[in-house]
Amino acid sequence: MSSKSKVHESHFDYKMDPKFRVSVPVEWRPETEETPIRLQLSKEHDLPVIKVYGEAEFDLKFEQVEQSNLTPAKKQQIVGHLRMMSKKASVSSQGKLTVPKDWSERVGLKADGPVILAGRGPFYMLCTQETFERITEIELGMDDGDLGVL
Repeated sequence: MSSKSKVHESHFDYKMDPKFRVSVPVEWRPETEETPIRLQLSKEHDLPVIKVYGEAEFDLKFEQVEQSNLTPAKKQQIVGHLRMMSKKASVSSQGKLTVPKDWSERVGLKADGPVILAGRGPFYMLCTQETFERITEIELGMDDGDLGVL
């Protein structure tokens, strides 16, 4: 990661506004309103979420695919999927991230409804309270001491 990469940690309970905008914590905001970010429709533990990456962190995903031992066809499939399931976005000068309505609804978020912003290191995710609770249960219940440091 570059020296300007942010580490997203903790989680925040917010509310989606009627226009499907959500406030982003100050420490998670890009340097300027013109600094693009990437939204990715994704899953955590098979639960629907929207992941939010800085441009550099998102580009790193493509570098990792390119450097992998996968066949060229599999690499192209993964890159195509990443492109198909992502959108450029920005955070306004007021600190609001506009999330596409169809993507919000696809992961269970509603206008004027609650939304959790959860830090995951190089990215953060948007999800419902129920999804956040389920992810937490899954991760705290991992076997083999996966999270024994908690």
